[in-house]
Amino acid sequence: MKWPINYALTASVLVQVLCQITKLIIYSIVDKKFRIKYLFTAGGMPSSHSAFVTSLTVSVGLYSGVSSEFFAIAFVFAAVIIYDAFRLRGTVQIHSRVIKKLLQDLGREHDEEIPEMVGHSIPEIIVGIIAGSAFAVLVYFLLGKLI
Repeated sequence: MKWPINYALTASVLVQVLCQITKLIIYSIVDKKFRIKYLFTAGGMPSSHSAFVTSLTVSVGLYSGVSSEFFAIAFVFAAVIIYDAFRLRGTVQIHSRVIKKLLQDLGREHDEEIPEMVGHSIPEIIVGIIAGSAFAVLVYFLLGKLI
């Protein structure tokens, strides 16, 4: 009996969770303090956005073929998300740092924390793409044989 499982969704969700756990570990070590907030942060190393959409795209390519309309949709979706993570959210990250610095220089206190980790650098995106691709291939070959 074949299990009703969506391999592309499974690979994408698992790599997303793995990347967020990796951020939690990396940044808790850097801060020398366990901070659960890193489990839910949008920016940082590795880019879970890039990993998530790359895993989806590679999985769709493996299952439907790279000439399918499904792959084309996934590829365009991934390109938009990755570009947005770098350009738009990267700009927001720069603005956050500047606003935070201006408030400090003016001696003003702000009630809410201004998030600084919202965008991604090229290395963070590349690691996300590598992780997403590897995880998609791993799920394709391992789960495909097990289930």
